[in-house]
Amino acid sequence: MELTIIIADDHPLFRGALRQAVCGLEPTPAIVEADDLDSARRAVAEHSDADILLLDLAMPGMNGLTGLISLRSEYPGLPVVIVSANEDQATIRRVFELGVAGFIPKSSGIEDIRAALTKVLEGGVAEPEDFVAGRDHDPEIEDLLQRLQTLTPQQTRVLGMLCEGLLNKQIAYELGVSEATIKAHVSAILLKLNVDSRTQAVIQLSKITQLQSA
Repeated sequence: MELTIIIADDHPLFRGALRQAVCGLEPTPAIVEADDLDSARRAVAEHSDADILLLDLAMPGMNGLTGLISLRSEYPGLPVVIVSANEDQATIRRVFELGVAGFIPKSSGIEDIRAALTKVLEGGVAEPEDFVAGRDHDPEIEDLLQRLQTLTPQQTRVLGMLCEGLLNKQIAYELGVSEATIKAHVSAILLKLNVDSRTQAVIQLSKITQLQSA
């Protein structure tokens, strides 16, 4: 059975390093590359049977963890492995709370990368060696995560675009729908997040999407 692995990173040299690591897996996978969130989304849409998405958190379009939330909402069955230079413990905990299958520090060697990917392909979860498991047990954050999971994939994309400061008509143009449809999505988002305004929705999302300094 052929494997398909999507490598999404905006640095060509690091994509090359990941490609070298991935090519050492058995069987040798088919590799699809992307260099920003939009191309990653297209790659996943075109390869819906992909086995793993290797995702850089700092690519153009990611907007902190908003891009991860969007992809997880749109493709919940696709194992996502974060590959990041940001090794902050709080950030790693947050991405696992958001449902990723693994986290690989960019400082990892090729053999460590292969070992992590093999673990995920076997159905496991790949955690960094020095990762301290456990949750912050912040009731507000846990409630927000649960509320975000009630958003539809399109609502999640709209919320991400709100965080980028786009107006309804701009979001409508980007998504190819009417402005009235976007207004309906925004109303639903506010209701599900239990907030009264777009600004409050953005503030709520920023509580879990802002990355800590690497």
